[in-house]
Amino acid sequence: MSNGKDANAEQNSSSQMTLKESLDECMEAMDLFLNNHFSESLERLRPRVNESMYHALIYATVLEMQAMMTFQHDDISNAGNTMKSAQEVCQRFRRKSPVMGNKSGGESLTEEQLHAEVCYAECQLQRAALTFLQDENMVSFIKGGIKVRNSYLIYKELHSFIKSQSCLKGPSHLHLEGGISFGIGAFNLTLSLFPPRILKVLEFAGFSGDKEYGLSLLRNGATGMNLRSMLCALLLLCYYTFLTFILGTGEGEVADAESLLIPFRLRYPRGAIFLFFAGRIEEIKGNIDEAVELFEDGCKAQQAWKQFHHMCYWELMWCFTYKRAWKMAYFYADLLSQESRWSKAMYIYMKAAYLSMLPKDEARPFGEDEVELFRKVRIFKQKIAGKSPPTEKFAIRKAKRYRGPSPARLPVPVLEMMYMWNGFSMISKRPELTEGMMQTLMEAEGSLLESPENEYTLDDRCVIHLLKGLCLKNQGLLQEAEECFNTVISSEKKIRFDHYLVPNTLVELSLLYIHQGRRDKAIKLLHKAKHNYKEYSMESRTQFRVHAALAKLKAEHGEEEES
Repeated sequence: MSNGKDANAEQNSSSQMTLKESLDECMEAMDLFLNNHFSESLERLRPRVNESMYHALIYATVLEMQAMMTFQHDDISNAGNTMKSAQEVCQRFRRKSPVMGNKSGGESLTEEQLHAEVCYAECQLQRAALTFLQDENMVSFIKGGIKVRNSYLIYKELHSFIKSQSCLKGPSHLHLEGGISFGIGAFNLTLSLFPPRILKVLEFAGFSGDKEYGLSLLRNGATGMNLRSMLCALLLLCYYTFLTFILGTGEGEVADAESLLIPFRLRYPRGAIFLFFAGRIEEIKGNIDEAVELFEDGCKAQQAWKQFHHMCYWELMWCFTYKRAWKMAYFYADLLSQESRWSKAMYIYMKAAYLSMLPKDEARPFGEDEVELFRKVRIFKQKIAGKSPPTEKFAIRKAKRYRGPSPARLPVPVLEMMYMWNGFSMISKRPELTEGMMQTLMEAEGSLLESPENEYTLDDRCVIHLLKGLCLKNQGLLQEAEECFNTVISSEKKIRFDHYLVPNTLVELSLLYIHQGRRDKAIKLLHKAKHNYKEYSMESRTQFRVHAALAKLKAEHGEEEES
């Protein structure tokens, strides 16, 4: 394909060939990306980012994926600016008078103009995602929410238009359909995760996404051969293997994730992205050694994007945590603290936490000292868009105890952070792993009883009770688990620092009740967790989990969830 011919085709932008050519070239670029040829993929797209809406969109999408992996402020704002330029390119191809909201809707649009609508909406959607990524607080939800609303309305109208009789299917209709499936699917799935309170603030009052509908559209999109199938697949894999854990009730949809991954693993056997998700699936199943092997393979598969390695290191750190191989886990936290800029404070905290799990007399790797490391945590506090991430705030608050001349030791900092990332549901399939954690907790409880009491003692006991409750639940000892949880809840008035404990314990106890079929009791506790506690560590994460549990109960009984 000569560039001269391309330029002419671009000028005659209504010629059908151009749209098809653009889509074909973008499909090739996606293929390169999935085969770990990241820079070649960008090279293929770059020459036409100012003249082709699809080149602009996919180029910006690749940069956004990179930003999502690095979490680095520069990458995030660079991706945001590129996505904004892509949106301007799409705008040039849209019909000048407002189409959407028009009685005739999409009927009077050329095929190219329909594609422009979809690409424009997708740029807005991805810009909103970047706004959320920068910050978990309400202001960015609202800023992103305005973009989201506009984007959603375009998708909605396009969706009803392509379902109508008057929609003539052009040669690139499959790609158009894929784009709309991705948009409507992403909306329904994502909004179904949000608590009603946040939806109201986003002015999506009365709209709660239909999770099952969203998932079905994304599944259809992921199995088709169109430009968005990879995006549909990645969003589903993130949902199945991460979001259900971090923002949900911790039951990853493993079978769905596995069947989705099979064709991609066959097509891209060395594709680092797919090796990573395959590792994550094994981790969820409790096959920790298999997971370690896949994450290590993911690192070996490519050297171009170090950020990929960091995602694998983070998972490897947790895999060794589940096995209580503290020194190996420390090694990965150390690598991250040197190479990744996502959250230095978090990595330094984890290094200190792993060292503090070793016996007092055992030599420390690199001669490092946990007390010194804990004292350094706050130095690395960062502000992403003026805010530091909630997990980082949590680590800084915990490390405060080491500031004075006689530090008050944290009893099980690694296990407490593991809880924050829902690691106890990861080991639930492997009795010996839970057994090991229980042993660590019993030892910590023993040394806490032997130590002189201080202002933190009661909080520390409650942390241990919460985590013991999770282990007992994994072991099927539900009565004992319930007793542990109730001990925490009844200490509410005496807890001085760890105010996150009671709302989270209420959530865990309610999940135990759901498991036992004690539905009404569960609902009561969830409403208490939702309405009675404010301003505690990682609050938005807990609220998402409360919403997920209530939504689960509602789906099982077909009832409305109150806001």
